[in-house]
Amino acid sequence: MTAGADRRILAEQFEALGLAAGDIVLVQASMRQVAPRSARAATVVEALLDVLGPAGTIIVPTYTSWNSTSSRAHREAVAELTPQEADAYRLSLPAFDPCVTASSGMGALAETIRTLPGAHRSTHPQTSFAAVGRHADSLTTIHDLACHLGERSPLGALYAADALVLLLGVGYDVCTAFHLAEYRYAPRVPRPYECRIAGLPGDGWTTFDDIELDDSEFGLIGKEFETAGGPVRTGRTGETDSLLFPLRAAVDFAENWMRRFAA
Repeated sequence: MTAGADRRILAEQFEALGLAAGDIVLVQASMRQVAPRSARAATVVEALLDVLGPAGTIIVPTYTSWNSTSSRAHREAVAELTPQEADAYRLSLPAFDPCVTASSGMGALAETIRTLPGAHRSTHPQTSFAAVGRHADSLTTIHDLACHLGERSPLGALYAADALVLLLGVGYDVCTAFHLAEYRYAPRVPRPYECRIAGLPGDGWTTFDDIELDDSEFGLIGKEFETAGGPVRTGRTGETDSLLFPLRAAVDFAENWMRRFAA
């Protein structure tokens, strides 16, 4: 099958799932699931843009988890190093620059969006988002350092814009939108974070306080969202199952769930 045929089929599948012109959609995807034999992220992006049209917007997480001395990625990297080696590793980490720093662990589709001409990216050194389309700039403009995924991040803007969430070959356990509910459910005791940012004085290392993020219950929350009659649409995209649902409804449900059941 040609790339053009793939693109048309994918566009038809996105329309059957419920995407339409002008939609704003937060996408998380595993290209190995969508197209395990030939993961053509560019074709998926082209199909999405075909459906959304010039008034639509795609936004994706473009996180850089390594850029935090308290992250799992950093802890694993230094676990078997001596204190001197760990300090040298820390000093060797590149500073985050939203214009050029690649995302980490977000997949080929996120990197394709990030590197498209005209893409906009938020400036958080650990939990940035990249977007293309009509509202790309406004959705990524506000992202406070001390607000990984709360109201003063693109998630807050997506909630206000009544955006959709599209999960392609991934489950609710990685649904970034649920993190917004963490900020709303109850004030958490902040903890310190340390990261390196390009353009800051000295070596770029800086600290800030924010809540401890916890996605351990997201899979359960998503399933209960469906069971409770959440407006979730399911379908096939390429060779995998996909989920499409309103971000606002999902966040509201997750916030109420956390108030009832979270410790």
